[in-house]
Amino acid sequence: MSHHLTHLKQLEAEAIYVMREVAAQFEKPALLFSGGKDSICLVKLAQKAFGPAKIPFPLVHIDTGHNFQEALDFRDELAEMVGAKLIVRYVQDSINKGTAVEEKGLNPSRNSLQTVTLLETIEEFKFDACFGGARRDEEKARAKERFFSHRDEFGQWDPKNQRPELWNIFNGKKHVGEHFRVFPISNWTEMDVWQYIATENIPIPNLYFTHKRTIVDRQGTLLAKSDFITLLPGEKYEDRIVRFRTVGDMTCTGAVESTADNLDDIIKEVAAARQTERGTRADDKRSEAAMEDRKKQGYF
Repeated sequence: MSHHLTHLKQLEAEAIYVMREVAAQFEKPALLFSGGKDSICLVKLAQKAFGPAKIPFPLVHIDTGHNFQEALDFRDELAEMVGAKLIVRYVQDSINKGTAVEEKGLNPSRNSLQTVTLLETIEEFKFDACFGGARRDEEKARAKERFFSHRDEFGQWDPKNQRPELWNIFNGKKHVGEHFRVFPISNWTEMDVWQYIATENIPIPNLYFTHKRTIVDRQGTLLAKSDFITLLPGEKYEDRIVRFRTVGDMTCTGAVESTADNLDDIIKEVAAARQTERGTRADDKRSEAAMEDRKKQGYF
């Protein structure tokens, strides 16, 4: 067995162990699923962890209403293929009932509003642990996370109040109303994810491969044309050959110019990249602490 396969098998075994620990310690877990590559890997890992039985918890998607249709279609197809229950809740419903407020201005993003809808969904179904596909290499706030990330009764994260995790001993003790976010692939890198997808032959949305798309270059972020974006003075749409390294809300998820049309080319491209995948996300550029501020409020 090659070295990198051994490395991937170790990461896989660690993630499966974490998933089984959650199943043992919690009563109502759920898997937060976006249709992106990281959450797709979580579904594959869950199948391995609990097979030949079906995945013993639902897939939960918080739909901003500004998603790529390709990701939504893939989400539905994958849930049906693996036989998992899919729960979808909508940011628009939170806006309609007044618990979330649409941003003002020409180009409002609903990315941060997902937090409200997510916390409402956790309360609705009484989930006590939610799997997420976050990885420590993505962003400096992510690097502060444990595998078991404690959230208080308001769903908030305090980076100074996390439990130690020595020798893979995970403490899931909580009070009524509290819950955990659990990140089985915390120790994976973007390269690990792509190598795992290639090794396991995991289907992914075509957004990740090169294609022609109409975009606007907004201060270096290539945003796809959609009904949710208003051109600013001096901006114009143009067709470019691009792909996406990360998939999220269309108002803040930037593309990269690329000719990578297969997994081998994507892996080579990632190896040579000098910008992190979240470097294409406009929501992370709002401030130096943008991600950490959102996480403290209850974000993924």
